[in-house]
Amino acid sequence: MTLQHDNATSHTVRSVRDFLQDRNVSVLPWPAKSRDLKPIEHVWDLLARRVRASAIPPRNVQELAGALVEEWGNISHQELANLVQSKGRRSTVVLNTAGGHTRY
Repeated sequence: MTLQHDNATSHTVRSVRDFLQDRNVSVLPWPAKSRDLKPIEHVWDLLARRVRASAIPPRNVQELAGALVEEWGNISHQELANLVQSKGRRSTVVLNTAGGHTRY
């Protein structure tokens, strides 16, 4: 299994590294604070927009969790594929802005 995270300090402390190593989880090398390059960040955005657009907004944590799980199941394989396929384009934009702000 391979894990991708954002290299936040809490993710890279020795206890986390040891935990992952003990469970044979490899970590994908990734630059810190690279939200534009991670498709999962765009999935979270998609989920948030869908939950906010629902006719009856969640009123508590349990309803929010249920709404997120429901919307997660509604994401099509094509939507996920589009996010992954856009990585090259997003990488180019990040390089062109020297890591600065992008529209992504």
